[in-house]
Amino acid sequence: MKMILDLDTGVDDSLALTLALASPEVELIGVTAVFGNVARDLSARNSLAVMAMLGRTDVPVYLGCDRPRTASERYEATLEVKDIHGANGLGEVEIPDAPRAPEESSAVDFIIQAAERYGSELTLVPTGPLTTIAAALEKDPSLARKIGRIVLMGGALTVGGNVSPCAEANIANDPEAANVVFSSGANITMIGLDVTLRTFLPRGDMDRWRAFGTDAARALANVTEYYMLHEAAARERGGCVQHDPLAVAAAIDPTLVRTTAVPVRVDTEGALRGRTIGDNARLLAGPFVNAAIEVDAPRFERMFSERVEALLRAAS
Repeated sequence: MKMILDLDTGVDDSLALTLALASPEVELIGVTAVFGNVARDLSARNSLAVMAMLGRTDVPVYLGCDRPRTASERYEATLEVKDIHGANGLGEVEIPDAPRAPEESSAVDFIIQAAERYGSELTLVPTGPLTTIAAALEKDPSLARKIGRIVLMGGALTVGGNVSPCAEANIANDPEAANVVFSSGANITMIGLDVTLRTFLPRGDMDRWRAFGTDAARALANVTEYYMLHEAAARERGGCVQHDPLAVAAAIDPTLVRTTAVPVRVDTEGALRGRTIGDNARLLAGPFVNAAIEVDAPRFERMFSERVEALLRAAS
């Protein structure tokens, strides 16, 4: 499949990117950079650096939106987010700059042109705020019909949030943009906390990665272990949940999750800002989002482990 990853490249985005590169079903035609775990420009830099570390300098990176729709200034990560992902977004691990720079054309135009060229073959996987995707849908209203699928990481329907009692981080970073995407009529699968919280990457796997003896394996292990030591739930579990990688995996193999069709809206005001919930006004008419409510976690975890380890073993 032709895939575009829309990343706010911190630790779990790096793992999602690695899984995409390790998957033979995926032709990664581009990465778009958005704010979230880090500022947008650092997101682009990190995506390029991780891909170069893994031996891939052929994939272009495009700059997307640098702030939420309602913000007047560029986004900068909060101290809390920097503590989880590191100030550089990669667990304070120094990964050399890539020889390639971001492309001059915008992420919005790249997404629109890719949908025009590939149509139903194209899968878009956003793992950060949906600001760039909303901008593309608004610039070209036909995009929702042209693109094959959007498989996004974000939201929470049946569980609580991770940045407030009811809001998930990616959606909370730009609820207005999420509303544009969820109401667009595109073929959307929402991989939310309902399923990502059921997945697990054990800390012990980092030693196995390091044993491969490659610079790439050691670096990715150190990046991931930083997250495991600094994110509260990861410290408690002795490993971390696989938020962003699960979205990539579900795009590759939709049978990993079971979904239900829900007309999703996002609250944009008050204490409930960022909450994803079924929209009573669209219960019959839609448009609907395929919200994941169950996951075959053991099968996903085997898929992730086998593919990423094969790539790390080979990378030099």
